[in-house]
Amino acid sequence: MFCEKCGKELPDGAKFCEGCGAPVGGAQAKETPKNSFEETVKNLGNTADVTGDFDAADIAKNKVLALFAYIGILFLIPLLAAPNSKFARFHTNQGLVLFITGVIWGVISGIVNLIVGGVPVLGSLFSILSALVSLALFILAILGIINACTGKAKELPLVGTFKILK
Repeated sequence: MFCEKCGKELPDGAKFCEGCGAPVGGAQAKETPKNSFEETVKNLGNTADVTGDFDAADIAKNKVLALFAYIGILFLIPLLAAPNSKFARFHTNQGLVLFITGVIWGVISGIVNLIVGGVPVLGSLFSILSALVSLALFILAILGIINACTGKAKELPLVGTFKILK
């Protein structure tokens, strides 16, 4: 018996090809279940932890500087004070992305508020949305500070995958 997909010879009674994993004969591949909203929310915090890529001495030396990266424009402090620290640069990048996200949200929020702010229901709904997004950005900053203080190089949820600084 041979696999219909890759042509590999299969032992009798095989349900799946050992080479490509395709179902053999009447076997059906299991359909992977789609993630529910709850699972998606739970997995939101499961971001890449690249702490192992950094030198322990660099982490110990620059923990305090790295926490400044998450306090608005103060991301410049670790950028200028520890330009050769990979750990500080990692957190500076995270803080810079968070800062830029906050500035962009502030501009968008201001423009939309000018447009819909006078409309009773719509203005109120947008104000609530704006407050929730601002709270989410604040929580991300707190997570970044906690990661920096504990010596972890873990990407922030949602914004952590963006790289501005190398």
